[in-house]
Amino acid sequence: MSDATMLQNQNGPHSAEEPIEGLPAGFGEGITGRIAFWIAFAFTLFQLWTAAYGTLASQIVRAMHVGFLLLLGFVLIGNLVAKTKAGKIWFWALGIVGFLTGIYNWVFYTDLIQRSGFLTIPDLIIGAVLIVLVFEAARRLMGLPLTIIAAIFLAYCFFGQYAPGPFIHRGYDFEQIIENFAYGTEGIYGTPIYVSAAYIFIFVVFAAFLERAGMLALFNDFALGLVGTWRGGPAQVCVMSSALMGTISGSGVANVVASGQFTIPLMKRFGFRSAFAGGVEATSSMGGQIMPPVMGAVAFIMAETLNVSYAEIVKAAIIPAVLYFSVCFWMVFLEAGKAGLKGMNKADLPNPWAAVREHWPLILPLAALVYLLFAGYTPIFAGTMGLALVIVLILGMPLAASIGPLAFRLVFWVVLGIAAASFLRYGVNFLAIVILALIVGCIFVKGGRETLAICRDAMAEGAKNALPVGIACAIVGIVIGTLTLTGIASTFVGAIIRVGEHNLFLSLVLTMITCLILGMGIPTIPNYIITSSLAGPALLELGVPLIVSHMFVFYFGIMADLTPPVALAAFAAAPMAKTSGLKIGVEATKLATAGFVVPFMAVYTPALMLQDPGAIAAAWGYPVEVAYVFLKACFGIALWGTAVVGFLFARMATWERLLAFVAGASLVMALPWTDELGWTLGVIVVAQHWWRNRNAPAAPALT
Repeated sequence: MSDATMLQNQNGPHSAEEPIEGLPAGFGEGITGRIAFWIAFAFTLFQLWTAAYGTLASQIVRAMHVGFLLLLGFVLIGNLVAKTKAGKIWFWALGIVGFLTGIYNWVFYTDLIQRSGFLTIPDLIIGAVLIVLVFEAARRLMGLPLTIIAAIFLAYCFFGQYAPGPFIHRGYDFEQIIENFAYGTEGIYGTPIYVSAAYIFIFVVFAAFLERAGMLALFNDFALGLVGTWRGGPAQVCVMSSALMGTISGSGVANVVASGQFTIPLMKRFGFRSAFAGGVEATSSMGGQIMPPVMGAVAFIMAETLNVSYAEIVKAAIIPAVLYFSVCFWMVFLEAGKAGLKGMNKADLPNPWAAVREHWPLILPLAALVYLLFAGYTPIFAGTMGLALVIVLILGMPLAASIGPLAFRLVFWVVLGIAAASFLRYGVNFLAIVILALIVGCIFVKGGRETLAICRDAMAEGAKNALPVGIACAIVGIVIGTLTLTGIASTFVGAIIRVGEHNLFLSLVLTMITCLILGMGIPTIPNYIITSSLAGPALLELGVPLIVSHMFVFYFGIMADLTPPVALAAFAAAPMAKTSGLKIGVEATKLATAGFVVPFMAVYTPALMLQDPGAIAAAWGYPVEVAYVFLKACFGIALWGTAVVGFLFARMATWERLLAFVAGASLVMALPWTDELGWTLGVIVVAQHWWRNRNAPAAPALT
């Protein structure tokens, strides 16, 4: 057995369960744990039903989504955190009350619309209770930073009429504030919670099903076989597996926990420093949020906010994602060369193509998802159908195994594939009948009941994984509601525009700093929503293309999880790396060069995100401009990598590192003659460094 396989087996099964602040894994013990499990199952069932049939009004779906989030969240807090029986009863009561707020919106949906602006006393009480419960759930599940920020915005609604200077507003009474936040589509039930209910939840469950079906094992085996022999093989495997995991899971922290328990010990065992191993895992895992086709939850929110197709967001992210992971590979390559580390022994590694041949059916739902997204179907339809195909695949496996001759099994899969694909013509009802028939069949064949249990567990786990995203979307609705109610965003926008009139770069730096500061403790989703609401319009006014301005904010929201002092992804990797999260954050910041550079480059040369053409396109054509900008970015970031690590063909002198940094910076800038300077200086630095070290002995291997 190979070293890699042994280590993987020692670490036990991997789970992509989303780490939630303050909540251990699982659903609790005893009857209350089983009830919590079935609440999560019912939550997923409700979301799948509304996604497949869409018979309920959007406002009802949003309200029930929040109701389920509060019910499941508080029930899990009661089961897993509460120390006393009284505390457990209290949290269960809060969960039930939270769920009843959703039921109230469903039962009185028409009445609430008719009495808009004239709410009754019960309406106001239910609305106020909803707001309080959302704050408490966010505090318990997401921590204090996000809760405090939302509380400041809410307090501004109540007391902003006493604020100084440009921050003053006309004042709003209690009823208007409650209606705005608890019943309108600009508060808790705003766009973020709509996207959570319509898109994000489905894709989280989709990832849970694929992980249960063995997709994570396939990614690890494929990455081990493909890049394990490269210089610094274990770290290259980490980057590759995280990039692949990013295609189905949009959560960086979940990626750290799921794959880090295997990759971090492997990197350390082969000679990488603990902090560097943790930094590689954190950096590559966070890149999953910008990795097409699924990307992170922010991509869906961005598409809805900008009213563009999801395919447009994916198109803008393709080149930056390639650059991001290419830089991770490059930095690992340089660090391994500096430390004298070699690749892993090919004989000890799995065959990547054998792994694909063995598990190829798992790729089909992902391929179908990509096709549907780029064929113009909505994300909710693509996600629902992709999830349904995963379920069909999993349920079909025990039935196929019960069929004797190979030819008959092939016929079974062909017929099942045609039946599953027929939904495009005959609708979702036909697919539901196929799934129901497979469920009935699984009851009577060997291994079928275990397969049904896998599907059941994946549905419950998916709902629990969706908790952090859903609660974040709900609480950030308070921020959005404040911005729309008071108009304070226009004050912030005006300030940025005034700065940018004289210096666009300074405006970009201020926006970057805002994202990084907000990211100190709050997840990427609320970070993006808050900052894009404030800075996005300002950047657009300054001439930055629409998608580029929002991607700029998105990227630095991700970088906030890597940069000290908070660095959530780095601290998630710390227990596995057995070193300080702060040290990991420093290493991750070095590794994530592309994440800091690409957004600035895209503002000045939007072709990097396949957006507006520039001067090169006018003279030579758009494809030439895209190719040139891509090559320039590759060379510039590669030079920066050598400057940071201090190694290329051999250890670099200090003056070589300084010149490499200057050359890289010149290529990133979009000023007259900076490209010419960067290319010339970069080629000179590389050439003379090679010439100076052409006869130098290779660094001794440490493995």
